[in-house]
Amino acid sequence: MKTFLRRTGYALLASVGLLVILILTSYHGDIPVAELEPKYLTPESSYIELNDAQIHVRQRGSGRPVILLHGSFASLHTWNEWENELSLHYRTISVDLPGHGLTGPSRSGRYSSSDYAVLVSQLLDKLELDSVYLIGNSMGGGVALRVAARYPQKVAALVLVDSSGPSLQSGSAPTNSQKRPLIFRLLSIHWLANGMTIITPKWLFKWNMKQVYADPNRIEAATVDRYYDLMLREGNRQATLDRLQQMRNCTLPADSLRFVHAPTLILWGERDKWIPLSYGEQLHSAINGSTLVKLPDLGHVPMEENPDVSLKPVVSFLLEQPR
Repeated sequence: MKTFLRRTGYALLASVGLLVILILTSYHGDIPVAELEPKYLTPESSYIELNDAQIHVRQRGSGRPVILLHGSFASLHTWNEWENELSLHYRTISVDLPGHGLTGPSRSGRYSSSDYAVLVSQLLDKLELDSVYLIGNSMGGGVALRVAARYPQKVAALVLVDSSGPSLQSGSAPTNSQKRPLIFRLLSIHWLANGMTIITPKWLFKWNMKQVYADPNRIEAATVDRYYDLMLREGNRQATLDRLQQMRNCTLPADSLRFVHAPTLILWGERDKWIPLSYGEQLHSAINGSTLVKLPDLGHVPMEENPDVSLKPVVSFLLEQPR
């Protein structure tokens, strides 16, 4: 019995020790935006005041405007490679949505996809843009769908890249709790989510990126660093928790897709582990006149994983649109 108790005590001490080490090595305070700007601002960057937030926007090139909306946990930098090519022919405008990137939290703390859609419409008004090509990935795709359905006159063409969206068939939507990515399920646990506002392991970000890339060998260390640094931007971690809660309570109605009249390209990585190809096929069926292009051997963020291959169908699609 004494031997058993001693071994149990050693095991408990070891577990506590590992927990302490995890906390000490994973703790990181918020990083002021001024410390991040030298690394992540570009010459084309600016801040635009919209409602209660300073929105980080990057504008490049000239011509027909193309708005680019990133996904959850990401930033406008997810479009770096696409912008290099698109800005040669178009005016690209990428956005850090509130709670992301250098934009950081909004004063109102409103981060639902509906709030984001209103913000995108206000941004277009601020920039005096009547009609744009709208591109969104994942969460950004869900926002783009809302914009296209709510403000159809403002969207001349729509590109959905491994997009979120409404429930289309029972048990098949990306919001289904049994199929939600692990990071979302972890952050739905109240005490664990609160702890992650101060204890944010970098290895978790690298592991998460292995889920959204079909080939983990394509992940670059600088990309992991960028995701991690910008999550630590002052206020972003708490904003992320607030956003996930609000997103759960703000689902896009399925019948809203009938109001999407813009020519639509649906682009999907066949090896997407976050939102399966079957959902892209359902979107294709639900959006009249849409085109579905499947990308073999690519995952949830094809514009990062293989920008050359993933951009080609987008360029072809945009060239077909009236100038």
